[in-house]
Amino acid sequence: MSPAAPPLETRIAELTGRHVPFVKATVVRARRPASARPGDTALVLADGRVEGFVGGACAEATVRVQALRTLRSGESLLLRISPEETADGTGEPVVEEGAVSVANPCLSGGELEIFLEPLRPMPRVVVLGESPIARALGAFGPVLGYEITEMSVADGITPEDLAGSQALVIASHGRGEEPVLVSAVRAGVPYIGLVASPRRGAAVLDGLALDAEERARIHTPAGLWIGARTPGEIAVSILAEVIQAVRGRSVEVEVEVETPPKAPETGSVTAVDPVCGMTVSVADGTPYSDEGGDERRWFCCAGCRAAYEKGPARYAKANAS
Repeated sequence: MSPAAPPLETRIAELTGRHVPFVKATVVRARRPASARPGDTALVLADGRVEGFVGGACAEATVRVQALRTLRSGESLLLRISPEETADGTGEPVVEEGAVSVANPCLSGGELEIFLEPLRPMPRVVVLGESPIARALGAFGPVLGYEITEMSVADGITPEDLAGSQALVIASHGRGEEPVLVSAVRAGVPYIGLVASPRRGAAVLDGLALDAEERARIHTPAGLWIGARTPGEIAVSILAEVIQAVRGRSVEVEVEVETPPKAPETGSVTAVDPVCGMTVSVADGTPYSDEGGDERRWFCCAGCRAAYEKGPARYAKANAS
């Protein structure tokens, strides 16, 4: 019997199997007295959760910010964290090709170099049906880097079966469409397309047990208008619309943080710790305080929050970004 896989490796396999994107952060160099050691590893999920260990709370806050940026860009990065000023003397991160250096005033004299590797699974597209359009989607999808899951029978497809999918395209021409469309909406599938004429598609939507907002998430007729006629051309138009939906979701949007959500879903919002000046990712579990004014303040660790709450007036003019 082979030995059990380490918990972190098991978690990586689980996330990969569920098509969940994450960043693998590995310490490649550490200068004492940093608490992390080379080989220490953590996983950073899209909602900002960190599983594993790559240093104390302050180092982890920096890793979270930079890891979420690599998750959006898809490019690996060598992160250097030091308590000293960055090369330009401004305290701002210094960006080089493939690397970024960040001054972290919380570190007690140590330095860390951490390799951030974004692992974004191949987008999964579920195709229901055995029509020529469905077969064309199955042929063209892998060329674009999509994992095509072909299903010929709609019976028994549940929201759980569609979890982790980026798109669902129904090209079954009237066979078992309604329950699968409802399951896709319930599962939160980003793109849902129904191959049908405008008239039939509207009739199908009207018969679904969904509200108007939920019906609006279903694209029918599926595909961008490019004058497609043949099954292959229609498949191309549908995949183009899938690309538009899937890639469009990964574009970073600037968000004001004066009234950030209680539990952000993407971890893309950042704020400046008013005590130490670090940029922190606003995520579930990030320390914050509502004292000292109308704006919520976020912190790299509980220590900075405690310092702030002893005299919030000192930090009243701190900027958020």
